[in-house]
Amino acid sequence: MSDLLELTSKQKAAVIITALGSDNAAYVYKHLTNDEVETLTLDVSSLPYLDASTANNVLNEFYELCLTQKVITDGGVEYARDVLTKAFGEETAAKLMEKISRSMQTKAFEFVRKSDYKNLLAIVQNEYPQTIALILSYANSDQASAVLSELPKEKRVDVIERIAKMDSASPDTVKTIEATLEKKFASVVSMDTAEVGGINAVADILNKVDRSTEKYIFDELTVRDPALVEEIKKKMFVFEDILSLDSMSIQRFIRECDTKDLSVAIKGSNEEVAAVLFANMPKRMQDSIQQEIEYLHNIRMRDVEEAQQRIVGIIRHLEEEGELVIGKGGGDDEIIA
Repeated sequence: MSDLLELTSKQKAAVIITALGSDNAAYVYKHLTNDEVETLTLDVSSLPYLDASTANNVLNEFYELCLTQKVITDGGVEYARDVLTKAFGEETAAKLMEKISRSMQTKAFEFVRKSDYKNLLAIVQNEYPQTIALILSYANSDQASAVLSELPKEKRVDVIERIAKMDSASPDTVKTIEATLEKKFASVVSMDTAEVGGINAVADILNKVDRSTEKYIFDELTVRDPALVEEIKKKMFVFEDILSLDSMSIQRFIRECDTKDLSVAIKGSNEEVAAVLFANMPKRMQDSIQQEIEYLHNIRMRDVEEAQQRIVGIIRHLEEEGELVIGKGGGDDEIIA
């Protein structure tokens, strides 16, 4: 048994997946995330030699935990405690119940941690403080703080106090509240899905992160879905955002642009953007483009958008090369002369 105690939980999982055989292991893998598959595979490959006794002890422990989980799910906590006590004795039953309770705690309210805080707020705001406290204790800190800040002032203190004093909750109680909340959540999300997620939301988030974080996310995401990366980038810096660039940056990207693209793009832009672009062009280019614009008639909006997008592409490329800076509203990008 001492060898069993020295194994980490990941090593125990590796022992179990190995014991299942390749066919069953492949089935289990289908239910894991990519990160979990990678971690588990690494642990399997680095698993030290284990004697038959230790391997059997790991499998027995796993079997007991599975049995405990099933008994709790089917008959409730008290029924499970009674069955396990009769099967394994009081000491072992208590240990199994403790392990399963910890496991259930990490898995409970999983849908809450994946939800938008506005939807979460809509669901919990009319609940009793004790219920809100329980739910927020399972949410991540960003969600909890956002929800808390929008609760009525008198309710905030009650909720915080109850979270602070919360010790443990019966798995049956957690399960009941979770089931009720999930039904409410499903109805709220079905009524209002426009605000949750999407490319615009991602673009808004990435517009506010630092450069290194943005680069890392795009590098990783490009491997998985390059088309999605392009869609996000299109939303991150639109043609009208040229107004946020300094004169040197505007003059730099103008030198790289096709004059036909500039003419079409300006033709379909607002007066403020057009004025800024003209102000940063050489006089000869201004005259040439203004003359070309006069002869442009019946331009399709699609052609305007494509020309503007090509210009945006040039701006983003120059930024990646470090030749200009796109201001993103954060103090870290501010340049002091």
